[in-house]
Amino acid sequence: MEGCFRAARGRPARTDLHLAAREGTSVILEALGSTLLGLALALATAHRLGHRLPARSLVLSTGPVGALVGAFITHMALGPGHAVATLLGAVAVSVALLSLLLRPTHGRLRRSATA
Repeated sequence: MEGCFRAARGRPARTDLHLAAREGTSVILEALGSTLLGLALALATAHRLGHRLPARSLVLSTGPVGALVGAFITHMALGPGHAVATLLGAVAVSVALLSLLLRPTHGRLRRSATA
């Protein structure tokens, strides 16, 4: 048991367990932050573009789920220690998924030139 700790100035050094707990806390905060950002984006989208979107419940669930997926992908690609980049990836995926829900405006339907 003594091999796990090294005395440095009278106190034990951080162990792998401490680092793992810190990383776990970081991942939880990234997930919570990305979920809140996704929900904020969904609320803003539903308020601003409500006439061009499907059911409000679908919009309000797509934002946070897209943000969580984006945070997961970004965290797996970059690794730990990139919280800001992870949140930016979460926002990017959330915005992309919310944009897929948009319907075209009714007055601006265009036909292709070949039709």
